[in-house]
Amino acid sequence: MTELWCWRCQQEMPMLDEDEWPEMAAALRRGIRNIKARRQATGASLAEVTEGDKLQAQYAEALDLYERLTGYRETNPLALHHHRVSIYGPPCQTCGKPLRTPQAKLCAACGARRAA
Repeated sequence: MTELWCWRCQQEMPMLDEDEWPEMAAALRRGIRNIKARRQATGASLAEVTEGDKLQAQYAEALDLYERLTGYRETNPLALHHHRVSIYGPPCQTCGKPLRTPQAKLCAACGARRAA
């Protein structure tokens, strides 16, 4: 686990490394299965089974795991998908924020070109 700037959250966030990610990916898949099972059992729409606190309930395992691994209580389970170190590039040599992707050629924060 390491702290990095998250472009979607617009703040420094704990990011999972590749050793931690497989466990989180499995928990996120179980959250999706929970939603599908709930819809099948009730005939409810996707919006109905994910509104308000219901989304958090479907992904409780993943949210609890993230807190256990990082010490931070995330409330948006969908944010967990992008709290992974490997999806970001190296830090910008000008401003220090991570590039948005490993392939990025420019820093989205300050516009600096990536060093060759």
